[in-house]
Amino acid sequence: MVKVGIIGCGKIAQVRHIPEYLDNPNAKLTGLYDLNLQRAKELAEKYDCKSYESVEEMLADPEIDAVSVCVANHVHAEITIAALKAGKHVLCEKPMATKLKDCQMMVDTAEQMSKKLMIGQNQRFAKAHAEAKKLIERGDIGSVLTFKTTFGHGGPETWSVDAGPQNWFFDKKRAAMGAMADLGVHKTDLIQYLLNDTVEETTAKVTTLDKKDSNGNLIGVDDNSICIYKMKSGIIGTMTASWTYYGEEDNSTIIYGTEGMLKIYHDPKYCIELIRKDGGKVFYDIDQIQTNDNQTKSGIIDAFVESVENDTEPAVPGKSVLSAMKAIFGSLKSSELGRTVRVDEEELE
Repeated sequence: MVKVGIIGCGKIAQVRHIPEYLDNPNAKLTGLYDLNLQRAKELAEKYDCKSYESVEEMLADPEIDAVSVCVANHVHAEITIAALKAGKHVLCEKPMATKLKDCQMMVDTAEQMSKKLMIGQNQRFAKAHAEAKKLIERGDIGSVLTFKTTFGHGGPETWSVDAGPQNWFFDKKRAAMGAMADLGVHKTDLIQYLLNDTVEETTAKVTTLDKKDSNGNLIGVDDNSICIYKMKSGIIGTMTASWTYYGEEDNSTIIYGTEGMLKIYHDPKYCIELIRKDGGKVFYDIDQIQTNDNQTKSGIIDAFVESVENDTEPAVPGKSVLSAMKAIFGSLKSSELGRTVRVDEEELE
């Protein structure tokens, strides 16, 4: 039985971490902490567990085996490293951290302490993505040439537990990045997973077009990011992250190969469309991607609990996300410099 504490009781904790731990027979939700102590107390009473006055108090509790880190981006690294040093296994929400050196330090600390570090890149667990990966590896669309992957919705201000323009996602000090950190990390990690490849170069435009704070000024983080990625294999494609898709969400990926194409979560009826070079089509009805309005079980929490319970490698180990984070920070640098950036450039440090 894995006894779990959750640090940060915002929306992602309430719709994913808490219910999914409660649903797992090998996990016991043991404690909660939030900067809003009253929120933590109320949720602890609701779910019959303990609330803590501080992160330090939770990490000092020998009853806690593992923690979910569900706080604002700027303290992901600090809290994750403290938890690992306290002997806890960690599931950290994305983005992994706000600086590349902090991401690396998280991985190094997990290895030093012999503890699990898993990152919440849940798109790897979507059933259509897993199936598409098999189709690509089997060669059903030939050799991959290009791709376009997109994640856009109307923004976090309606979804956050503290709704409105004052939500922490819009605060540069706490979020560091906007749509890129919220959505771009998902699709960057996904394309690397699907293609079994890594981003080598990025040419990006990371900008703020529409989102405004409570004073009517443009927010200090990006609401749109468009990146051209060149993979190590030579494949090129685009990754788009946006908070200004006001009509409906787009969480699709299209892979173009020498013998056809795969459209993933592109059609509302079929999660995968395989369109062959000769015009033949195969449709897959496996599942539909979850949206902000339709949260389904992610698989992340079950995989984390299983890795701790059975002492196995996490399904999304921290070290496997480092390359995606390099692409994110490289894209920010590319936009800032106005040129293509290799993601391993020393200046990214």
